[in-house]
Formats: sequence, structure tokens, C-alpha cells
Amino acid sequence: MSKKVLIIDDEDDVKEIAQMGLEMAADWNVITANSGKAGLELAASSQPEVILLDLMMPDWDGQETLKHLKANQSTVKIPVILMTAKTKSAIASELTGLDIVGIITKPFRPLQLPEQIAEILNQFEVNK
Repeated sequence: MSKKVLIIDDEDDVKEIAQMGLEMAADWNVITANSGKAGLELAASSQPEVILLDLMMPDWDGQETLKHLKANQSTVKIPVILMTAKTKSAIASELTGLDIVGIITKPFRPLQLPEQIAEILNQFEVNK
């Protein structure tokens, strides 16, 4: 069964590479948004199985977008994975208390992305 994944990132090349990897390696259905506001609307209307959310974006950054996703009844239960170019240790304090299921650091390997996402989601399910 094909998973539906929403990628929220302001960088077109990142979205395209991630989409290509998810579609080629796992035949997942990928939808994309260029901003947090657009992502919130798409998440509510399309109900993806998982959201890949860029941490650094103009207007609403990843943390602001996450707040809105978790405050919205129709998107609150969708697992969110942050994507960032920063190292986990560099942003550890920023991540404290955030309702995310995992982190994927950029640059990532597009064809390994489905496996990374599946691993994070499996771990999340185990720890629920």
C-alpha cells in the first residue's frame, strides 16, 4: 500500500529530490508545500500518513508550523519528522518539548529516505 507523504519545505530542489526518492524507492504518493501555511492547509485537506517539515523557512519556520499542526484538530495526530541541515546536537535545545517523531538531517540520500521514514515511524509506534 502506498503511503501519502507531505513535504513542507521552501527549497524546491530539496522537495524534488525527496519526492523523487520516495516515489522511486517506495512508490509513495508525495504532495508538497512551499510554506508552513500552505502545508497546514494541505495536511488538513489531504491527511497524509506523515509530514516531513523543514526547520528553517521564512514566515512560519518549522517550529511555528508544528505549533499550528498540533493545534489543529484535523492534523494533530499526523506524525511529523523534522528535516534540518543543522546537526542534532546543535539544535537539541530547540527540539526539547517539540511533538515530533524524529529528525532527518540534510543532505539525505533520496533512495534511503523511505527506509529512514519507516524506521522513525516504527520506533514511534513502539514507543507510543
